[in-house]
Amino acid sequence: MRVVIAEDSILLRDGLIRLLAANGIEVVEAVGDAEAALAAVERHRPDLALLDVRMPPSHTDEGLRAALVIRAEWPEVALLILSQYVEERYAADLLASTTSAVGYLLKDRVADVDEFVDSLRRVADGGTALDPEVVAQLLLRRDKSPLQRLTDRERETLSLMAEGRSNTGIARALQVSESAIAKHVNAIFTKLDMPTTAGDHRRVLAVLQYLSE
Repeated sequence: MRVVIAEDSILLRDGLIRLLAANGIEVVEAVGDAEAALAAVERHRPDLALLDVRMPPSHTDEGLRAALVIRAEWPEVALLILSQYVEERYAADLLASTTSAVGYLLKDRVADVDEFVDSLRRVADGGTALDPEVVAQLLLRRDKSPLQRLTDRERETLSLMAEGRSNTGIARALQVSESAIAKHVNAIFTKLDMPTTAGDHRRVLAVLQYLSE
């Protein structure tokens, strides 16, 4: 896998380079601002762009805007966004315009190396990886929506689905059988008036699209 990193913190940028290299992932270029990130993506056409939300010059949403440009210009490049805090508006904007190969994680998740690398690989393979805190904020946005139809267990299942977990992973997290999770998933789509589709990441993305409206 080939990755471009855009992170203005030199320490974190160097740490990410070493972390990815240690896990067999090639960093083709690492830069400190969004403009340089776009140039690097155009130059290398990587498998994935790893972008900080806030970068120079204004330190507001440069990384997100760069991600939207990348998705429009080079849709084959997967996107993994890192943020210091839960920035629900930015997450919603990204998910509203993106239908595959996208992740949004808080920076402290990098500390769990195995989980972070797994999330990065999942996004590069066309899946999703959403921070649990981001998922919680998106669920709160829709508190007056058909989500109210869901049981507590179905809401837990939906939250784990949105993080990008498979039925097996959800069953393990909730300590129930996979058949029970399959029933919860079917109930979720019925209650949210969504048709079920083949493929785990497709159904997750359908839920994310719904939550980001």
